[in-house]
Amino acid sequence: MGRNQHITKHQDGGWQVKGANNIRATVRTSTQAEAIKIGKQIAKNQGSELVIHGTNGKIRQKDSYGNDPFPPRG
Repeated sequence: MGRNQHITKHQDGGWQVKGANNIRATVRTSTQAEAIKIGKQIAKNQGSELVIHGTNGKIRQKDSYGNDPFPPRG
């Protein structure tokens, strides 16, 4: 399983796709929608989770493309 991919606001403007615990962004884009599209492909290829953050930095949505247990526990 690969690193979770986070979609966050970039400090210089625009949006970034960044792997969990990475120092640098994998990709920088001008729109969040574009970053989500790229992040989704990376997460699917790695079998990891896509974590989308809002403009305030809080987690807005999570999508898992990994090995999910079905039915979910709990």
